[in-house]
Amino acid sequence: MTDINARAVVLDILLDVLEIGKLSHLVIREKLKEYNDISKQERSFITRMSEGTIEKCIELDYIINAFSKIKVKKMKPAIRNILRMSVYQIKYMNSVPDSAVCNEAVKLTAKRGYSGLKGFVNGILRNIIREPERCECEEDNYSVKYSMPRWIVDMWIKEYGEEKTESMLKASGRESRICIRRNASKSERDEFLKLLDNDKVSYKCSDILDDVFYLWDIEKLNDMDTFNRGLFQVQDLSSVMSGLAASPKEGDICVDVCAAPGGKTIHLADMLHNTGCVYSRDISDEKVNMIHENVKRTGFSNIKPQVWDATHNDKSLYEKADIVMADLPCSGLGVMSRKSDIKYKVSKESIKELVHLQREILSVVSSYIKPGGTLVYSTCTVNKQENDENVKWILDNLPFESKSLKGRLPEELECETLEEGYIQIFPGDYGMDGFFVALFKKKQKEIED
Repeated sequence: MTDINARAVVLDILLDVLEIGKLSHLVIREKLKEYNDISKQERSFITRMSEGTIEKCIELDYIINAFSKIKVKKMKPAIRNILRMSVYQIKYMNSVPDSAVCNEAVKLTAKRGYSGLKGFVNGILRNIIREPERCECEEDNYSVKYSMPRWIVDMWIKEYGEEKTESMLKASGRESRICIRRNASKSERDEFLKLLDNDKVSYKCSDILDDVFYLWDIEKLNDMDTFNRGLFQVQDLSSVMSGLAASPKEGDICVDVCAAPGGKTIHLADMLHNTGCVYSRDISDEKVNMIHENVKRTGFSNIKPQVWDATHNDKSLYEKADIVMADLPCSGLGVMSRKSDIKYKVSKESIKELVHLQREILSVVSSYIKPGGTLVYSTCTVNKQENDENVKWILDNLPFESKSLKGRLPEELECETLEEGYIQIFPGDYGMDGFFVALFKKKQKEIED
């Protein structure tokens, strides 16, 4: 594949994600599958330019608008995205000469049927190269500086303060790495490390958990023997905290109500040492097929994948579960380092709708838990509506009391809310995604006289 074709692929990805609204990680994955025979260098080029342009879109639009009389919103979709990806290369990809960026942008403009706009594209890019000082925004303009919608910035400042907000904004733009958790019941740690070495990948152990590792210098997971043998599961360090909070004991019955792709399910099954049962559920065949794939690969026999809408009550599970894992649909503001297009899709209104859905699901699945049993509520987001306020709602409206998290999580995460049964992990904490975990115990039924 030539460079011009690689840029054409990037443009197609940007049109799918930024114009149509498709999910970036799925679009990029499918495009790379479509061009499976391209070199590692070309795959890396496509991935970096696509992800980078999507992540920095607000800043890129700010720069383009500073040089163009026609604002970005009024441009033709192909033209604005050719400009976006080109400005990203100029500002962030020093390995690509500026002159080449301009030339390739002009060629791509013509190939997409806009020969009459070649001069427009060329002029804007040449001026940006000549006057880089005009590309800089004010230091305190966090929305442009970190390419984050202003309403999210304002919400975080109001809820967590300016210092914590800027720290989260920096972390949300950091380079994403593959994070894995060793399936402890499948191999001893020393043996696992030797097998990782045999896979010839670079890795580093997490600073706070011995069984969590970061991988790089890897193109495809299914090229790794350790992956194919089910010795590890891809799972962010922050997500591992849900399983640690649950702390199942052998023989427990667990229900993971929104489980796809199955990371927390596999963790529960691993901690159960293949005893008990994990009902692993999600809303569609497509989602549950992802769970099936992970179950088949890891070989755990104590998992039952099932298609089930979590808002529908399943009377067959009434008071059957020792543990319910409720990692529920959320706004995803904690995982923007991996899925940067989330910030363009979520809104204040959608958060309100999600809170309603979360409470609807919690009302249903709470009936599955035995008296004295455990509810783990978690999200991969950072805002008080979906997290802190839902803790209060659970305590006020469902038959639960808070259960202390002290002693269940790594000591590095010690904070004053652990005793109250919850923790907000912020993006960047020990290299983690943003995540929220709350632990509850179901009250015993009162005995009537």
